[in-house]
Amino acid sequence: MKYNQLQVSANKDRKRVGRGISAGGGKTAGRGTKGQNARTGKKLRSMFQGGQNGIATAIPKARGFKSLRTPAQVVYSDRLNSLEGDVDNFVLYEADLIATPFHAVKVIARDELTAKITLRTQGASKTVVTMLEKSGGKFEKTATPLPKSAEQAEADDKTA
Repeated sequence: MKYNQLQVSANKDRKRVGRGISAGGGKTAGRGTKGQNARTGKKLRSMFQGGQNGIATAIPKARGFKSLRTPAQVVYSDRLNSLEGDVDNFVLYEADLIATPFHAVKVIARDELTAKITLRTQGASKTVVTMLEKSGGKFEKTATPLPKSAEQAEADDKTA
């Protein structure tokens, strides 16, 4: 018989301890003998260390600085070669280069940028700007677009 041919049930009944000697889990019921953990009704806190303030004082209490600003979405310059014309957050979103058009985007240099495009994003490295100018395009820094509310979208639909 092979290991993968064994007929074993996946679910095993839990062991009922403290039900007498003949049940197999009697007397100390798997708690060992004596000590704080062997007693009933005694639950220890997660940070408890025998009365001393060991772990609780060893862990720093929210020190330092954590920025709440979401980091810019990064697009590499060689991915822009397939695009043409005006390129903004929405064009990058439709080309699956960024996750959402409503967060800051920064273009960073990688390989060559040969496309003649007008890049309208929130940021671009100096190398990307020089590559754009060299290929006949240009970079314009713009504000991050805000999502339209339901009321604005409805008003735009009526005017169109």
